[in-house]
Amino acid sequence: MNRGLLIGSGDVSPRPDDRLFVSIDTWLDEAFAPLAAAMLAELPRPLYTVLDEADRDLATCWERAGFTIRRREWECLVPTDPRVTGLDSVVPPSDTTIVAAGAAVETALREVDRAIRDEVAATVGWREMPAEVLPRAGGDTLVDPSKYAVAAQPDRYVGLIRVVQVTRLPRIGLIAVRADQQRRGIARTLLAHALGALHERGIPRATAEVNESNAAAVALFDGVGAQRVSSNLELVLR
Repeated sequence: MNRGLLIGSGDVSPRPDDRLFVSIDTWLDEAFAPLAAAMLAELPRPLYTVLDEADRDLATCWERAGFTIRRREWECLVPTDPRVTGLDSVVPPSDTTIVAAGAAVETALREVDRAIRDEVAATVGWREMPAEVLPRAGGDTLVDPSKYAVAAQPDRYVGLIRVVQVTRLPRIGLIAVRADQQRRGIARTLLAHALGALHERGIPRATAEVNESNAAAVALFDGVGAQRVSSNLELVLR
């Protein structure tokens, strides 16, 4: 408070993976340091925060408080025209078909979703995944079954892609393939299907967030002409 006026506030948000994320909003630059000191003195480690990398002033404030960069996520604009993406000739493997969004069998969709998430948890771990795809209360991780297209084989689903409309542009919120089916072109086929469906609806671009350290995802989106337009940083205080 400054002469009875609110000049800043802090917030602590627990994530489903038990990590604590902090945020501070101030109306005066000098308010950040005392707010951060008061909050950090009371909170356990590690702590995390997320910010727009272009906001260098805010990044500097967090760095002065002891935070360091843990990961970077690129915000990308992705063209949908298959003549631009080069996906016009992509076909799935001979044992795999693509089931359009809204047409997947929900029980099988939930099975592949859980299987992929279990594989992630056993390898890189959920701390490497965007917050929006973290496990939810009760273990339910499927946001809206109608938003998912899937890659199907005769006995199971082996991959999925989710496209959601969160802003004026649709967003590719998740694309994933079971571990034993990777490197067969299934992710590329799912992306071709999703982008092609958007193109048919007259939507020229979609957005996607790509973890800089995920080499396969970076290569996939770079390969279809995705344009990096901004980036978010996740910082950590250990």
